[in-house]
Amino acid sequence: MDISLYFSPIPSDNTDYYQEQIGGLISSFKEAGDFPNWMDADLILVGVKEERGSVNNGGCGAGANKVREKLYSLYFDEFPAMVDLGNILPGETIEDTYFALQSCMDALVKKGKTVIVIGGSQDLTLPLYRGYEKTEQLVNLTSIDNKFDISDATDAPINANSYLSSILLHQPSFLFNYANVGYQSYFCPPNILGLMEKLFFDTIRLGEVRGNIRGVEPVLRNSDILSFDVSAIQSADMTGCGNATPNGLLPDEACQLTRYAGMSEKLSCFGLFEYNPRLDENGNSALLVSQMIWYFMEGFVNRKHEVPKPNDSNYLKYRVPVSGADEDLVFYKSLRTDRWWMLVPYPDSKSTRYRRLNMVPCSYTEYQIAGQNELPELWVKTYRKFL
Repeated sequence: MDISLYFSPIPSDNTDYYQEQIGGLISSFKEAGDFPNWMDADLILVGVKEERGSVNNGGCGAGANKVREKLYSLYFDEFPAMVDLGNILPGETIEDTYFALQSCMDALVKKGKTVIVIGGSQDLTLPLYRGYEKTEQLVNLTSIDNKFDISDATDAPINANSYLSSILLHQPSFLFNYANVGYQSYFCPPNILGLMEKLFFDTIRLGEVRGNIRGVEPVLRNSDILSFDVSAIQSADMTGCGNATPNGLLPDEACQLTRYAGMSEKLSCFGLFEYNPRLDENGNSALLVSQMIWYFMEGFVNRKHEVPKPNDSNYLKYRVPVSGADEDLVFYKSLRTDRWWMLVPYPDSKSTRYRRLNMVPCSYTEYQIAGQNELPELWVKTYRKFL
């Protein structure tokens, strides 16, 4: 498939970058007929100039080029094999844009690439998710957002405030787990929180993130797709978004989370949405978004490619007997990184479907809970989804 048909070149900024700057290192689509060779790249940057699904944030479709301007000026050591494919332009209808982005994701993910998507509104998460449909595997989606983008109305149009409904209702379903990081309770109807609990999904309040940001790392390590709505960052530090609010993540917290995401061996798609250059008078919001990408890239080049296996000398294996479990709970700890995983059993009849999902990233906390003769909540949620 020739995905170059979907892209337009990025505008030339006539800037001479130093060789150590990202702009001097990255291969970019700048001239028609000179599409980058993405097959040899590991990390792919894609811009999308689509905002028809935005809510109260008109202008976010122009965000990709402004973020590039800031990103290209940053310095980076040990630069990965990375290309910038340019921008996907809006189609005649928003579904045309969705189809173009979905098709590109399908092609890139099948080739084992990790994709960074910038620009536009968060409803673009839907075509990112659809892009995994033909991989014939279950996926985990995480959003960093101050609310749940679900609509109660069954006939609600797809937009940045309702796209998650379409993902949950998509058939055939290939969503194994959804996690929301950074939600604020006063923006979330109780029935939506009840739905998340009923579906055994993961929800982490803003206060929990702030109190223990390292506790979010296993969630991101277990994700295939991360969708980051920049309105989750407090408005004082994210003026370039029409939906940012007084409370939210701090800039350093946002960067820490994206670094965790970059380090995840499983994660293959990172979308950054809702940045609006029309509202960003001094360009600081664009600079923050570019620094979040920089931290993702730093995490990416520091991936350890750890997947625990029985009898692997690089891991310590712990067996913990717990009342209520048919077998001992099994934990693995990496001797290189001190990261933890938890083995959750699944029915033999579903081995093909669940094989890549039963080694669940966790923290030392889950091991401690098991040591107190309790089943960790993460273990219970995963086990119930296997049944």
